[in-house]
Amino acid sequence: MPLVLIADDSMFQRFMLSKIARESGYETLEAKNGQECIDLGLEKRPDLVILDLNMPEKSGLDVLSAFREAGCDTPVLVLTADIQSTTRELCEQLGAAGFLNKPVDEAALRQEFTRLAASA
Repeated sequence: MPLVLIADDSMFQRFMLSKIARESGYETLEAKNGQECIDLGLEKRPDLVILDLNMPEKSGLDVLSAFREAGCDTPVLVLTADIQSTTRELCEQLGAAGFLNKPVDEAALRQEFTRLAASA
């Protein structure tokens, strides 16, 4: 079963995203801040990371940079309430594989799971 790491400082968001991921055939790991995401991502090497941008300790942008510097090629799906195109472009420059706005549409998230699994 593929493994997804869900990084969000909101316990409710982690719960909802984990539920959708499990229903989509993923095993889940959770991180409540950016540093925990970096540590778990580099240690466990999940098949996918779902990443909130606005988190304590390290931001989602910091996480993307750390993964890139470590040579980690795990696909990262960024979730954020920040809808600015400059934010999206920066995420893509740092290697994000996808981008969804919050609040997350469940159907769109499932579609991203399918798309990213097919490209793996």
